[in-house]
Amino acid sequence: MAKMSPTQLTLRKLKTDGWTTLAIVEHWNPFARIRQDLFGCIDILALKDGDTLAIQCTTYNNRWARVKKISENDHIANMRKCNWSIEVWGWRKNKSNKWEVDVIDIS
Repeated sequence: MAKMSPTQLTLRKLKTDGWTTLAIVEHWNPFARIRQDLFGCIDILALKDGDTLAIQCTTYNNRWARVKKISENDHIANMRKCNWSIEVWGWRKNKSNKWEVDVIDIS
C-alpha cells in the first residue's frame, strides 16, 4: 500500500466518524511553488449536523508548530466568533504499525 499523507488519513477518519461534507481547502500555487491553506491555516473543512470543523493536518512531530501558526493567524478570532471547531491533527504510526492521531483542539 502506498504511503498515505496526513490529508488522506484525516479524510478517511472524518468519513469513518460520520462527517458528511468534506472539502480540502488547501491548494498548490504553481506561481509561488507552495501549498496555500484556507485563511493561511486550514487544510480541511468538515460539516455535520450544523457543525463546522476546521482542521490543520500534519505529522505528529509538527503538530505544535501548527498550533503556534494558527494561534498567530489574523483570522483565528473571526473563525472562533463563527463557532467553528478548530483542531490540529498530528499523525504517526504506533508500535503496532497502525496510524493514530493526536487531536489538539484550539477552538
